[in-house]
Amino acid sequence: MPIRTEPVTINLGPQHPSTHGVFRMRITFDGEIILDVEPIFGYLHRGSEKLAEERTYTQVITLTDRLDYVSSMSNNLAYVLAVEKLAGINPPERAMYMRVMVAELQRIVSHLVATGFFLNDLGALATPLMYCFREREKILEMFEMLCGARITLSYMRVGGIFQDTPPEFWPVLSDFLDYMPGYIDEYERLITGNEILLSRTKGTGILSAETAINSSISGPVLRASGVNWDLRKADPYDVYDRMEFDVPLGTVGDNYDRYLMRIAEMRQSLRIIEQCADQIEDGPIKANVPALVRPPIGDAYGHVEAPKGELGFYMVSDGSIAPYRFKIRSPSLLNLSALRDMLVGCKLADMIVTFGSIDINMGEVDR
Repeated sequence: MPIRTEPVTINLGPQHPSTHGVFRMRITFDGEIILDVEPIFGYLHRGSEKLAEERTYTQVITLTDRLDYVSSMSNNLAYVLAVEKLAGINPPERAMYMRVMVAELQRIVSHLVATGFFLNDLGALATPLMYCFREREKILEMFEMLCGARITLSYMRVGGIFQDTPPEFWPVLSDFLDYMPGYIDEYERLITGNEILLSRTKGTGILSAETAINSSISGPVLRASGVNWDLRKADPYDVYDRMEFDVPLGTVGDNYDRYLMRIAEMRQSLRIIEQCADQIEDGPIKANVPALVRPPIGDAYGHVEAPKGELGFYMVSDGSIAPYRFKIRSPSLLNLSALRDMLVGCKLADMIVTFGSIDINMGEVDR
């Protein structure tokens, strides 16, 4: 005979290690079972969209770094593609190869962080996270070679990139491509068949393909539900149309599939980086663009397949040196929109794991 209980509402966050930033959830329980979830955000709001309307097109690049600060290169790329579309600027070929290469390095960085903290949410304290940070550090060192920064990079420019590669970059990249597949194999041996991981992730936090599509979900969260949609294939930008790679897909759309997607995508990113390194040729790294870009009157939308999903920038130009209107389509915000559907009927412990599996960044949610 079931025991009758009164519903209880509790707050989780906004300052809580399992909220991955200043995020708050108001959760209603019946015993341990979740009846309702209300996501609450806005604690980190910095007004990036309005700030961009008061800065030159080049100065806005620094704002994009700070949206998803685990994916600065991808943020830069989406923004400069939008400005180039607005202004009719074509970057040189070498710059496009470098952009694709560093965007895929950034994807690996983001997925390493997502995987490490996801295991942390499961209770595997320190060890998997430190393993992931070990390889992340190697990529950050390469970023430092390219632009002098490690996290907020501002490497992209309208019409190209900030500067060409130093000679020492290529041997380090070659070594990374040699040993990184072995480290991904190590993660899989440690994690993928782990009994605790399987029992905590399989069949929990299921997101159906229909709900994912209707919620505008994108990225690994969408593909884990079996939806074959990747902007690098559907709407190629820079030199992605010259790359050979596969789009991994899940079957169930649960927490386990979302973990597997990121592991598989890291392997595909290595394939793309290797092709870029083989195909890139010497040449200019930036088009002849004035210091103060003045796009003609009009509007444009540029987007990329960022590590967390579709990141887009919509801009309106009035012919001046700053955007007249500036709007960001952030995957972290939209990927949160199905959180209630994924959690109702689950338990508190499943909620922590499910929330970690969608891999949000609050800087991008609140912007």
